[in-house]
Amino acid sequence: MLSWQTEQRTVSIRTTKGRLKHLPFTGDDHQLRLLAQYRQGESDLLTQGGQWYLLATLDVPEAPQNPHPQGFIGVDLGIANIATTSTGHRHSGRKLNRTRENDRNLRTRLQQKGTRSAKRRAKRHAGKEARRTRDINHKISKHIVAEAQRTGRGIALEDLSGIRERARLKKPQRVTINSWAFGQLGAFIEYKARRAGVPVVHVSPAYTSQECSHCHHIDKRNRPNQAEFSCRNCGFVEHADLNASHVIAARGWWTWVCGAESQVPALTLVV
Repeated sequence: MLSWQTEQRTVSIRTTKGRLKHLPFTGDDHQLRLLAQYRQGESDLLTQGGQWYLLATLDVPEAPQNPHPQGFIGVDLGIANIATTSTGHRHSGRKLNRTRENDRNLRTRLQQKGTRSAKRRAKRHAGKEARRTRDINHKISKHIVAEAQRTGRGIALEDLSGIRERARLKKPQRVTINSWAFGQLGAFIEYKARRAGVPVVHVSPAYTSQECSHCHHIDKRNRPNQAEFSCRNCGFVEHADLNASHVIAARGWWTWVCGAESQVPALTLVV
């Protein structure tokens, strides 16, 4: 039970020991502007690490969707590079993968130790990992959506539903791909795109790593290793992730032309 005084940036909260009045709150400028304009519905109060947070529900209106995108930016999600776009931007995961490997080793050691202090430390560390992942996914999605909005294009994503069941990977790769929040990254791209009026389509992920973006010949031999793509039909050579992103972009355009637009969930933000 609380009341907001957004102009004064204070709240009054009813507690078991009475009402606490004129408690100051803060946030970054963008969050505070959204709060003042669009707050609607219930709010949640939680504590984490000795700090208190208010989560406010906002009803933010959608921007009109661009009805005539000038092509699509294809986004290839992977292990060595978390996201590669058809415009040539690679969001590398090499340094991050080393950090995640260290995190897994620490988690294993703490689980084996099994003491109360080890369990508390493991819980704190898990929260740190989740916050780091969320922050990186926010930055990547923000960059991709901003580029699409600036260039008047849409965004094409692979339909990754069931990827864990479909993927045939070696054990180290399974650990890596299963531990990264690709679904979260896709959701962030979608809701940011909806706010910006950028159309989003989902395409089939089948053979995107084996299809040539120039002649569209499909052959598993086109991918001799993780990083290289070399078409056996036309001789086209390119970085494998970049080639896949071009294939996804082309499929996105044809999906849009055929009218199979993706349905993005309704936008809900918290401050």
